[in-house]
Amino acid sequence: MCQFIVSPAMSLLMNCKTHDDVNELWEKLSRGEEKVQCGWLKDKCGLSWQIVPIILGEILQDKDAEKSERVMKALLRMDKFDIKTLKQAYVQQSD
Repeated sequence: MCQFIVSPAMSLLMNCKTHDDVNELWEKLSRGEEKVQCGWLKDKCGLSWQIVPIILGEILQDKDAEKSERVMKALLRMDKFDIKTLKQAYVQQSD
């Protein structure tokens, strides 16, 4: 049971190096609670967290706009971020 009231104005961001880190935090924090698009979840106390792989910032800021756009399209279809899928979108060749 939570001993405090959480404001929706507050959220926390957790950067993760590996997919195992993403999975571990996601599972520990979300246990049956609300999971939302783009790495967001609410814990049992109602606190919002965004669990983000560090590589996401790097590949979204690539000078090649097509690469960044492919990554953005991929991440918008995700709840929990999947590093392998994000990397695949990043290296995918255009037809």
